[in-house]
Amino acid sequence: MSVNEELLEHNRRYAADFQDGDLPTPPSRRMVIVTCMDSRLMLYELLGLRNGEAHVIRNAGGIVNEETLRSLLISTRLLATRDVVVINHTECGMLTFTEEGFRAKLREELGRPIDPFPLYAFDNLEENVRWQVEKIRTAPLLPPGLNVCGFVYDVKSGCLKEVPTPAA
Repeated sequence: MSVNEELLEHNRRYAADFQDGDLPTPPSRRMVIVTCMDSRLMLYELLGLRNGEAHVIRNAGGIVNEETLRSLLISTRLLATRDVVVINHTECGMLTFTEEGFRAKLREELGRPIDPFPLYAFDNLEENVRWQVEKIRTAPLLPPGLNVCGFVYDVKSGCLKEVPTPAA
């Protein structure tokens, strides 16, 4: 069975009992989560969330970049979210390389220079969480008074640890 066929078969089973078609667009918990794309983070399960309760923004490293800020702007200004949660995790791939090292690898593989763009590699999980929280708190277009907090998720134990951040 191909990946496409497998996904469509799973979707047929899912849709047969689907009962969430009337959920409103704004998340009921007024929450948005910024986290990594890592497949080990089963966010709804680990946070006790249900369909329709939170927005989830995922990218490599759970980085607050231009695209993340665009999504946060829409989530907060148009869809009334007020709590922003940043979650990084142990054993993140972003801890395994440096920006220059990865660029050198790309130059070698592609046989040409590449245009510089930020990869947002980091070497300290808690410091990265603090930095992402600070970027959200100081983003000029986001509404004042957002509750922004950060966590590190341990992929081995399944536990979240809050990362203390300076007061807003």
